[in-house]
Amino acid sequence: MTLTFSAVLLFGIASVLAIKTKSAGAGAAVLLFLFGFFTAGTGAYGPIHDLVASFARFLSQLGN
Repeated sequence: MTLTFSAVLLFGIASVLAIKTKSAGAGAAVLLFLFGFFTAGTGAYGPIHDLVASFARFLSQLGN
């Protein structure tokens, strides 16, 4: 069984947690940028989406 989640949902939850815990580091800034990016769906969507998808494939292959 495959379970999939929307990137907007995951980044949204992580953004709320970053704001609630008052995380103001570089990681939180990247997280909030990605949430805004996926929510807005701007013209830069393609290259950034490909980068995130590539990173996700990399992480999934680490376990194999």
